[in-house]
Amino acid sequence: MLGLSDFEYDRILELLGRVPNFLELSLFSVMWSEHCGYKNSRPLLSRFPNEGPRVLQGPGENAGVVEVGDGWALAFKVESHNHPSAVEPYEGAATGVGGIIRDILAMGARPVALLDALRFGPLDDERNRYLFREVVRGIGGYGNAVGVPTVGGEVEFSEAYSGNPLVNAMCVGLIRTENLMRSRATGEGNLVVLLGSKTGRDGIHGATFASGELTEESESRRSNVQVGDPFAEKMLIECCLKLLEEDLLVSLQDLGAAGITSSASEMAASGGVGIDIEVEKIPRRESGMEPFEAMISESQERMLAVVEPGDEEKVLAFAQRYGIGGTVVGRVAGHGDLRVIENGEIVGSVSAEYLADAPVYEREIVRPEYLAEVQKLDLETIPEPDDYNEVLLKMLAHPNLRSRRTIFGQYDHEVGTNTVVRPGADAAVMRIKGTKRGFAMTTDGRGRHCYLDPRGGGAATVAEAYRNLSCVGAEPVAITNCLNFGNPEKREGYYQLAECIEGMSEACEVLGTPVVSGNVSLYNETARGPIYPTPVVGMVGVLEDVTCHATPAFKREGDMVVVLTGTMRPTGESPLAGSEYLEIVHGRVAGVPPKPDLAAEKRASDLVRSMVRSGLIDTAHDLSGGGELVALAEMALSDGIGLEYSVPEIEFMSGHGRLLENLLGEKGAGFIIAFPEERWDEVQDALSDFAYDNIGYTGGERFELEGLIDLGMEELREAYERDLFGVPGEVLGGSEAVG
Repeated sequence: MLGLSDFEYDRILELLGRVPNFLELSLFSVMWSEHCGYKNSRPLLSRFPNEGPRVLQGPGENAGVVEVGDGWALAFKVESHNHPSAVEPYEGAATGVGGIIRDILAMGARPVALLDALRFGPLDDERNRYLFREVVRGIGGYGNAVGVPTVGGEVEFSEAYSGNPLVNAMCVGLIRTENLMRSRATGEGNLVVLLGSKTGRDGIHGATFASGELTEESESRRSNVQVGDPFAEKMLIECCLKLLEEDLLVSLQDLGAAGITSSASEMAASGGVGIDIEVEKIPRRESGMEPFEAMISESQERMLAVVEPGDEEKVLAFAQRYGIGGTVVGRVAGHGDLRVIENGEIVGSVSAEYLADAPVYEREIVRPEYLAEVQKLDLETIPEPDDYNEVLLKMLAHPNLRSRRTIFGQYDHEVGTNTVVRPGADAAVMRIKGTKRGFAMTTDGRGRHCYLDPRGGGAATVAEAYRNLSCVGAEPVAITNCLNFGNPEKREGYYQLAECIEGMSEACEVLGTPVVSGNVSLYNETARGPIYPTPVVGMVGVLEDVTCHATPAFKREGDMVVVLTGTMRPTGESPLAGSEYLEIVHGRVAGVPPKPDLAAEKRASDLVRSMVRSGLIDTAHDLSGGGELVALAEMALSDGIGLEYSVPEIEFMSGHGRLLENLLGEKGAGFIIAFPEERWDEVQDALSDFAYDNIGYTGGERFELEGLIDLGMEELREAYERDLFGVPGEVLGGSEAVG
């Protein structure tokens, strides 16, 4: 009933000691949904490390917070809006952006940057093209209007995501450490104020909808998808920040999944108090709404605040000044319940602790049978290419590696004038005005890798984010994550979830990047099957001097180019396993990708970062999708400067495929750097304890690899700059930094 199992209903009877009425059952149904209650993931999430020297707020609040320096801190979080985007892609994506912005606002921080991590099915399918187009429009339509720049992100395409796109949005906010706000309700007799838009029926049971598999009936649940208003959100942001500045709020909470029910019960439970909601006072934009509808509606652009008696008139006056709604709808009480009162009569009453403490399911972790089959990879069936020119052009033209400029072009990434490194680099960089400091952020996910080896893929996801921040010169400090998986009630889904978390945790411990916030999105399945297990990592880093940063673009003609060659493969692993090359050129997803050597990842990343921060290098790029060859092409295309590449002398391992694996394999701890030749002695000194290849020089209008590749820059551009949204083969003009 209402998404609750028989066991859960019996548990409710046991807790209450009576039969709940429909309103009370509705409160339980949303709060005990997977989306709100984390019933299958909570035992696993405790594995994540969440403490560190810069951590001011870890999991348990609306967002994590880390210290930057000079009294500044960053609040950040990533969340999913997958199910809503599958049935109503524009509004699903737009309200996903709106919701994550309010999570940051609830910490007292000004939202200053957005990123997104997206996954879709192949673009040769009309439905996938529609979902892709509308999701990107939704992100741009909301973010641009609300005035928060979208500065980075990533997108991939695979059959595994057909019909079940992943739409993960990350927001970063800036705050003075002394102004940090929590959502805990305190002070018996304090007033509860609802700020923002009126409440409608949109989003009712949205949390329940997001806690089940997508089926043919999902299309009929469009009413479960909220409708956003970015201009109302902008006014809500400014009003709340003003109220915080005036010290008029005791606590603040976003109204997201489960609406007032979630916000009020969580605030009450964390504060050890109760809250009375006078439901008839909730402003509504639809007539005839029942109390349960007003309580669980997920209408957007709303916040719940706790205010001391005597301050409510000032709060409501500011709300009126900013053109948003403001209404006293309840008060903090000492009874410990969430009570719903209509015209003086209690129509529902449930302990806030009961609502905030959903049942937990711990399942057996059993290795699924599919791994034995998909991990098979006979390298003898993967010969050296006959034509590397053709291979490189084919890979650059593939949607997984193609230029993202047509996506970034729809986003305002410079509003606020704080953006230092724009979308397309390894990580985005922003300044903190009035200081020398800056911060960087990135999102990364490796679904195909996690499918082939969940634990190794989880670790590799964190390691890639660590490399990306190091490439721009930022010290990685903490992560947020969004765990996108299939049905945890199936052995395959639970195994993937548990093993990915284990791998991510191991990487976070070695790299020193605690998990301070996050979101879990399960039941991402359709009739075709589950998505790839896709944990998305959002990592932030700090720069003491924001002027000392690097980008992937070749900057000058005549620069030397050096490859830090990364870790060698252990027995039985090949860098071709699970690679873009293997899928794009051979149509296969197979093998055991190299497990990251986390100690080597840290050493190499820390070295590159130190060279950037000292000013020794200003060009750096990590080796990831497409391997060394694609990374070099991306660097050359960034500013249109060619490359003369000499194949280094290498020792062939097992006499097979070594050149192919070096050029197109995807192994960890690898970087490419470029610098003026006169600095070679300094660079050599820095690299004295590392394996590297001096591969050539930048310059000219051709991309040449002796004896293997000879292509003009325009040929590369024609392949790479194809419009992801347009007619196949259409080429964009101009150039832009790539990543």
